[in-house]
Amino acid sequence: MTRNLARPDPSVANLPRHRAIVALDIEQSTSRPDPVKAELRRTIYDLFDQALHSAGIGRYHRDPFNDRGDGLLALIRPDQVPKALLLSRAIPALNTLLASYNEALPADDRPHRQLRIRAVVHAGEIHYDANGCFGEALDIAFRLLDAPGVKKTLRTAPGPLTLVISADIYRTVVRHGYAGIDQHAVHPLVRVHIAGTRHTGWIYLPEATKIFVTEITSYKQSA
Repeated sequence: MTRNLARPDPSVANLPRHRAIVALDIEQSTSRPDPVKAELRRTIYDLFDQALHSAGIGRYHRDPFNDRGDGLLALIRPDQVPKALLLSRAIPALNTLLASYNEALPADDRPHRQLRIRAVVHAGEIHYDANGCFGEALDIAFRLLDAPGVKKTLRTAPGPLTLVISADIYRTVVRHGYAGIDQHAVHPLVRVHIAGTRHTGWIYLPEATKIFVTEITSYKQSA
């Protein structure tokens, strides 16, 4: 009997897939009333989708967004989207959109409704099951995103976005100086431990430098 080579191997479905990881977290979300939280959640999804599209990253380039309550997780297929594009265009676009959104708020509402976020960029192997995604790469990304040093940096940052990148992203992308990325614009700030291994997080403040360059239209609030 001839074997059907086109038949999928069930064991392959259980293997991890490589993804670029971007996670966002809204600053001081727990201190906001629920209606404001709902508004900020809608807005961050909208702004991030706009930022990705401005970089030419569509829904067919990524998995569906994963909700994190006060933020979101995006898993992007790096075989279709260079990771450098996230740093040179998508993140700067998001920073611009956040600043525009905050500036459009009435002055009296800004202390309660302004949107400031922490972001992380990492990459690695992602496992999937019926309940979602998991794996060490996600553990590293979330630990970096939630590091006290990153939270402290955002609290004192002049702009609405603070980015932390993993050592893997620094080594494989940033330090090579691709167009729109300056390796001197980031510096090591935090160290976290996962399963006995130390991981360094490199910090980048879009407002502190003009190194990352992008063209993006201002965010327009929905009527």
